[in-house]
Amino acid sequence: MADGPAHLDIEAGLAHLASVDPDIARAIERVGAPEQRRRAPGFAALVNIIVSQQVSLQSAAAIWERLSALGPVTAEGVLALGEEGLRGAGFSRPKIRYTLSLARGVERGDFNPTDLAAMDDDEAMAAITALLGFGRWSGEIYLMFCLGRADVWPAGDIALQEAARVIKGLNQRPDPAMLDVLAEPWRPWRSVAAHLLWRFYRDVVKSGASTGVDGFQ
Repeated sequence: MADGPAHLDIEAGLAHLASVDPDIARAIERVGAPEQRRRAPGFAALVNIIVSQQVSLQSAAAIWERLSALGPVTAEGVLALGEEGLRGAGFSRPKIRYTLSLARGVERGDFNPTDLAAMDDDEAMAAITALLGFGRWSGEIYLMFCLGRADVWPAGDIALQEAARVIKGLNQRPDPAMLDVLAEPWRPWRSVAAHLLWRFYRDVVKSGASTGVDGFQ
C-alpha cells in the first residue's frame, strides 16, 4: 500500500489534521466531523461514477434511478440494454460509449473490478484511468468512496478548491497544483481532509456563511 494507513478513519484523520494545521482545526470546530460515506465497490460503482461525471448530483441521481429500475447494474445487464436502453435512461453519447466499453472489458475478462482492492493506490489509479472515459477524478472518487483509501486527494475538484480558498484566506481559488502543495502537510490523511472540505463547502461556502464567520473571510 501507499505510505501511511491504508484505510480511511475519520476520527484519527481529523486528530492528525488539527495537530498539523490550525486553519483546518478551526474548520473542524466550525462544521464538525464529516460523515464517512462508503459505496459498495464493483462494476455498478464504476458505472455510477460515469453517470456522475460533469452533471449535478440531482441529474446523476435521476439517471441512476432510471437505470436501476431497468434491472441489476451488471456488465451483462448493461450489454443487454445496449445503446438504446442506456440512452433511454438518460446517458449522453460519450457516457454510453464509456459504459459499454467498461461492460465489454469486464465480460471479456480484460478488467476485473474486484482486483482493485488488492492493489496499492498508484496501481489502482493506473488500472482505473486506463479505462475509456475514466480520468484522475474518477479514479480518486473510486479509491476514496469504494475502497476507503486514506490518502487520496482530488485536487481538481472545484468544491475543494473553493473550501480551501476560504479556509486558508486566499485571494483566489487555488488551482490543482497549488492545492496539491497546500495539502502536503495533511498526509497521510488527505481523504479525510477532502471529506472535511466538502462538508465545509456545503455548510459554509455554498450557504454564503463564510464571510466573517469565526474568522473565515
